[in-house]
Amino acid sequence: MRRAAVLLSSVLVPLCSAAELRAATVEKTYRYYKVRGASLEEIEQDVRRRGPKLESGVRHPGATSLEFKANVSYAERPGRCWVDGATVTVKAEVTLPRWVGNRKADPDTRLIWQALEMDIKRHEEFHVTIAKNHAFALERTLTELQRYSSCERAKAATQETIDNVLKRHDREQEKFDRVESANFSDRLARLVRSRAQQMDQLR
Repeated sequence: MRRAAVLLSSVLVPLCSAAELRAATVEKTYRYYKVRGASLEEIEQDVRRRGPKLESGVRHPGATSLEFKANVSYAERPGRCWVDGATVTVKAEVTLPRWVGNRKADPDTRLIWQALEMDIKRHEEFHVTIAKNHAFALERTLTELQRYSSCERAKAATQETIDNVLKRHDREQEKFDRVESANFSDRLARLVRSRAQQMDQLR
């Protein structure tokens, strides 16, 4: 999972206008890279060559790039300024593998790949869910900020709030990756067994 970035735009609105608060939204797109190989070893080697490269320089089977965009409006009275409305949009780009040229693969390899592919997608989608939850929290926290003596102070408080929420977001994303990595083998084994049972029922 790549570190999230944030863009902040703001506007000063007249006191008489009521800002409309809407729920945080996610704009999600998908990218796919091709993986080739007839065996698990060949597939693994190809993923290591073609998988998305993270900031660490290491290639992974999947990746999610996140960008937060916060639009904040302010209202002002003499000696008072406050957040009048805030909307946060998360732009997520999810990169996933697509297995091609797999006609020579045996049934066991296909079974394991299907389970692995499902797990990679579930993992990356949950990164998006974490981001959306924090976007909701950011909207709510911004609109609950107190009134300040100037819009300069209100804007400074807004930026500090954004920084704090995104730090919490990054920590939760990193914790999720640690837990998922530790449980990967057991999780994949369960997925393979479940997939095998489903296939047996269809026969």
